[in-house]
Amino acid sequence: MRMLGLVGLVIALLVVGLLMKKQTGSLVAPASAPSAPAQGRQLQQDIQKSLDAAMQPRPMPDDKP
Repeated sequence: MRMLGLVGLVIALLVVGLLMKKQTGSLVAPASAPSAPAQGRQLQQDIQKSLDAAMQPRPMPDDKP
């Protein structure tokens, strides 16, 4: 009885392994994906824009007593 459970477990692991291999084998980067340096430059530009926007002085409300 224990052998039947062990055989079932091994078969299940084999099926999962084959499915994972098939899934990871089909992963291919799209041809239009930008290169790593281009992505880095874009990220730097986005961060710089965000920092510039955050550093702009905000208008203060008028102090009226």
